Amino acid sequence: MLTGRRILLIIGGGIAAFKSLDLIRRLRERGAAVTPVLTPAGAEFVTPLSASALAGTKVYRDLFDLTDEAEMGHIELSRSADLVVVAPATADLMAKMAAGLANDLASTLLLATDKAVLAAPAMNVRMWEHAATQRNVATLRGDGILFVGPDEGDMACGEYGPGRMAEPLAIVAAIEAALAAGPLAGRRVIVTSGPTHEPIDPVRYIANRSSGAQGSAIAGALAALGAEVVFVTGPASAPMPAGVQIVAVETAREMQAAVASALPADAAVFAAAVADWRMAAASDHKIKKDGTGSLPVLEFAENPDILAGVSQMAEGRPVLVVGFAAETDDVIANATAKRKRKGCDWILANDVSPVTGIMGGSENAVTLISESGAETWPRMSKAEVATRLAARIAEALA
Repeated sequence: MLTGRRILLIIGGGIAAFKSLDLIRRLRERGAAVTPVLTPAGAEFVTPLSASALAGTKVYRDLFDLTDEAEMGHIELSRSADLVVVAPATADLMAKMAAGLANDLASTLLLATDKAVLAAPAMNVRMWEHAATQRNVATLRGDGILFVGPDEGDMACGEYGPGRMAEPLAIVAAIEAALAAGPLAGRRVIVTSGPTHEPIDPVRYIANRSSGAQGSAIAGALAALGAEVVFVTGPASAPMPAGVQIVAVETAREMQAAVASALPADAAVFAAAVADWRMAAASDHKIKKDGTGSLPVLEFAENPDILAGVSQMAEGRPVLVVGFAAETDDVIANATAKRKRKGCDWILANDVSPVTGIMGGSENAVTLISESGAETWPRMSKAEVATRLAARIAEALA
């Protein structure tokens, strides 16, 4: 049952919006309090009066309503619920979510909330299958957004295929599951992500091509299973995951200190692409050409090995330590050797040769290497890799 639970229901613009009225009724039958938010397009399909009558409360519509902002500002509205549900989640609304836009009340609430978000997509089959929509879905999954549906069936437009919004009772079940304690509830997990930047001088640094997308997706997937996630990230370009504690760092030594501060933990996933080397002594001023044609001498020092340091802790070691091995040749052999050398429990090995498009791309192809051997996973989106890895971590910690 959902007694006492508070649901913020964002109703997007689509013919499936009529199902949202039944969804409100079903949720209230189970004891939930529902606060409806109508997008301008949503109001073309259902009236504020009908949504308000079923919810037994006010319907919110306008980002710039002075009365609403005085009584309950959009920031408070976005955080007073236990769960944010978007039903129907149209292609347009999901595109806004994926891009981080906030030009109306619904999109602003979604960007401002610190609660989990469940989306129930609804659109024409061609729109659902379009590459742009699928990219947006992958991005949202990586950000930790939960999904229910879409179903396959006849469309209002006369076509058939995936794109129908899930039925209200299926959405209710997904809401109950999202609010239930997940398999990682009570577990603390550290996830590192992104590149590190090692300064040469005030304007130059040593870095790599990591976008941080895989680490961000893993953090979001673990949080979706109920884990308390400490997300230690270098200066990544990928969006930050929702529902996690974010610790931003620049250098390898800063990342090492942040990880140490986050311990103890039940598990640690080291997905960051940490620079192996740093300047022995970074210049405090910009290094300039001197006109002689000679190159400046750069002296390097080895960075701390964060994965090995945590894996080999004598006391307080996480139950499960997972590393990554980004290789360009002899992937499995090199990663197997790395696992033994570092002392971690699992290594996820991947081929980051330029031809694969994995470094900085939206897909990954990994081999999970453990004491029992190597398990190769098919190429899939980084969000799917994250979901699969999170499930395996939950099994290992059960």
